[in-house]
Amino acid sequence: MEKTIEEKSFDFAIRIVKLKDYLITERKEFDLSRQILRSGTSIGANVSEAQQAQSQADFLNKINIALKEAAETKYWLRLLKSTNKLTEKETESILSECIEIEKILYSIVRTTKNKLDK
Repeated sequence: MEKTIEEKSFDFAIRIVKLKDYLITERKEFDLSRQILRSGTSIGANVSEAQQAQSQADFLNKINIALKEAAETKYWLRLLKSTNKLTEKETESILSECIEIEKILYSIVRTTKNKLDK
């Protein structure tokens, strides 16, 4: 059974927390680990908030914020790889998961906008 975006973003947040711990303990990277923790966990928080939206416009706003946070998280992951804080192998799986979530969120935004425009 396919996971919902809420489940996917929650599981992703767990991976981000574990990544932050790894970056601090193994790589002694404190600044970027805080950035990725903030943006990576915010995706799921905004998706969760969207589930309790008071209107379609409110829902769209929360999902748009989650989409922006996914894009920011993707940036931090690419930066960690490019500065050798993470290897290609370490980055591959979590980055592809982030891109998948970003695509799903974009699709939700597009679908919701189409509904609001009708």
